[in-house]
Amino acid sequence: MVAAALKPSFVRPAHPNELDRKRIERALQSRKRYRYVEPTILPVDEGYQVRSPCCSRNIDKDGGVIDVALLRHDPAKTIWKLFWRDHAQGIWELHSVHQRLTAAVDELNADPERIFWQ
Repeated sequence: MVAAALKPSFVRPAHPNELDRKRIERALQSRKRYRYVEPTILPVDEGYQVRSPCCSRNIDKDGGVIDVALLRHDPAKTIWKLFWRDHAQGIWELHSVHQRLTAAVDELNADPERIFWQ
């Protein structure tokens, strides 16, 4: 009976957390595209949202801040899902699934098809 009383009724999710948010922020400094802008990494439910000024003016003609990527952790499957923003439709689209956060961020950094850094 005592053991049950000591169990927390609410377990905090592993993500978002400040340590991984900073890791993502640091890792994005080595990205291939738009290295001269400073993206913002925001905590969201079970992950992180990457936003950045739109220097290409392809999405926002005024160069405003746009959504770049969404990183979501699936605790049940222990995987990371990397999403790109379909700005025309206004929705997030699944791009890839990764076992580790670093692999998802590496994919975001490389962006060979210019899906994220438009």
